[in-house]
Amino acid sequence: MKIVNVKDAKVEKRSGGIFLGTVEVTTLFDESMGSEEFRVAIVTFPPGAKNKFHIHDHDQLLYVIQGKGIVATEKEERLVTVGDIILIPAGEKHWHGATEDSSFSHLYVMRVGTKTNF
Repeated sequence: MKIVNVKDAKVEKRSGGIFLGTVEVTTLFDESMGSEEFRVAIVTFPPGAKNKFHIHDHDQLLYVIQGKGIVATEKEERLVTVGDIILIPAGEKHWHGATEDSSFSHLYVMRVGTKTNF
């Protein structure tokens, strides 16, 4: 068993690549930490920051833990708030990020080895 407390986890600032703006990524579990199946992290977007349209080759779960955000596909945009859980199926083109007036944090769960194209 392995237990990680969020307050003790490593936080990295990331910008460029898939991100439009600078976000903070708090890695909770990944293969370097002994997880053979899951990558789990918290991504915090400041107001207006988001990621580009992208596709994963495995399902992705997002759990909103702070603020207001938008999760969008090519067909719709949805406002999401604390407590919402979003399933993004493998192969679905999407983006997510903060609204213009609120920061936004979500915890994500993906399979180790998931490839992301944007």
